[in-house]
Formats: sequence, structure tokens, C-alpha cells
Amino acid sequence: MRATVRRHAVIDAPAEAAWSVVTRADVLQHWFPGLRDVVMKTPTVRTITTGVGLSLDEEIVTNDPLQRRFQYRITGGFFKEHLASVDVIAMGDDRCLVTYSSDADPATMAIVLGGVMEAALTSLKEQLEAGTGPALDAVAVPAALIPEVPV
Repeated sequence: MRATVRRHAVIDAPAEAAWSVVTRADVLQHWFPGLRDVVMKTPTVRTITTGVGLSLDEEIVTNDPLQRRFQYRITGGFFKEHLASVDVIAMGDDRCLVTYSSDADPATMAIVLGGVMEAALTSLKEQLEAGTGPALDAVAVPAALIPEVPV
């Protein structure tokens, strides 16, 4: 059985600033609590390692700068199926809405992810509104393997 969970945050920062972090698949550990490392294996596959040492591969399926949509799926591990979507929506010049959703099978994994997605959005919001933090420092360095994957 599958389930979907969605969280959101209104951030007092331009959508372009939020997108500059979200689109960088290689800097997730700087705003997603509980991650120790992210390694880009290919332009569309990253391996995340949690703080407890669990590694999972994630396939980037959409990285669309026009819609400001970033999607990835976790392949393997505890998941039969998984798709996460992060959308950045402008709400004026200096404000945006960031939504983070996960659709997962088994359903319990979507529920587990909901809590960490909330923490990730809080981290992203705090850093963007402060104008400083590890995610912003990381995006200041050019990316090596970050693709745009068409919708």
C-alpha cells in the first residue's frame, strides 16, 4: 500500500534563492537534517548516507528550472516505490512557497519521511531568511555533475 505526504514552507526570500539550493542535488546534506554525505555517482544518480551510516541511491528524474521542480526517486532500500517532489513557487519578489512531497510504498515510509521533510524545510527556511548557512555556502561553489532533466 502507498501513501503520500506533503509539507510546505513560506520563505521570506526570492524564489530564485530557494531554487538555487533545491536544484543542487549535491548539497542536500547541508539542509536536510540527518544526512552525513551526498555523492553524485552520475549526473542523475546520487548516493545519500544517513547519520547512522545507511546509504541509499536516489535517481533524479526531473530538474526543471522553468517550473522550479526537482524530483527524485529512492531506488531500493526499504522502498518498493518512491517519488519525491520539491517545488519552488514565487509569491512576489521576495517571498516563495516551497512544497516537499513524497509518495512511497510501503505507506509507513511516507509517514516517516514526512517528519524529516518538515525538518528539511525548516532548515532551508532558516538559512535563506538569515542569508547564511552551510547550504548557501555550498551553492556558492560551482556544481560538477548537476543536470537539468527534462519533465
